[in-house]
Amino acid sequence: MTSRQPVDLPAIAFLGAGSMARAVLSGLLHPDVSVDGIRATNRTAARAAEFDDEPRVTAYATETDAAANRRAVAGAKLVVVAVKPAMVPDLLDEIADALAPGTVVVSVAAGVTVATFEAHLPSHVPVVRTMPNTPAVVGRAVTGVSAGTRSTEADLALVVSLFETVGDVLVVPESQLDALSTVSGSGPAYVFLLIEALEQAAVAKGFTPEQAAVMVRGTFRGASELLAASDDDPAELRRRVTSPRGTTERAVAVLQDADLPDLFARATDAALARARELAAG
Repeated sequence: MTSRQPVDLPAIAFLGAGSMARAVLSGLLHPDVSVDGIRATNRTAARAAEFDDEPRVTAYATETDAAANRRAVAGAKLVVVAVKPAMVPDLLDEIADALAPGTVVVSVAAGVTVATFEAHLPSHVPVVRTMPNTPAVVGRAVTGVSAGTRSTEADLALVVSLFETVGDVLVVPESQLDALSTVSGSGPAYVFLLIEALEQAAVAKGFTPEQAAVMVRGTFRGASELLAASDDDPAELRRRVTSPRGTTERAVAVLQDADLPDLFARATDAALARARELAAG
């Protein structure tokens, strides 16, 4: 969580408790978060059993209980749909008449539009589409949230409160959600790639892989925390490190010659094109 203010949430059901759903669920288990019941469904009994030591979570397995999804959503105010995108329509058809009045259905299924959700749910069920990223695991997510055509400001605020338990939230129109995913959704991979490359450069200069990891990972973490603690923007912080006619200036000039803004623009454009392909089926 980015804030430690107490949070009170109604009963929540997670349909599909894969890595992303579990990351979000972990935020609900923080001591400052109060939830009126957490349910989760998994395909296998073995996966459901992983919650046996967590008394705040009631887990169901669809392989042993055909009504597991319907049982999980009964009485829930928030229903988080976190199954694979291809499974979404059938799942929505399965639970549609089991949703209590006032239930808000939340999508974390990449590429599945609000229109698809609304087409498979009763007209009185509001939908909110979201796009969290993997740092949710450590409470540092950036989550994009988009209202559906039937959701109210109160519905949206409730979903924002849910995802604020694992990081920062940006409310954007659905038309921007795929673009957001190319920056914050895919962004951790870009950062990890940069770390890989700099570690390789360090090893090439004679450092061991272990030494390279300490230098590079510590530097990325320190720089990120410095930025978070500063009132200055990244450009100003970079200038402070870059002494005129110094070594950093020479290195930065090489990177600037590579036109990193254009490179990232092309990379995110490629990701956006793929997102649209997936959305089109």
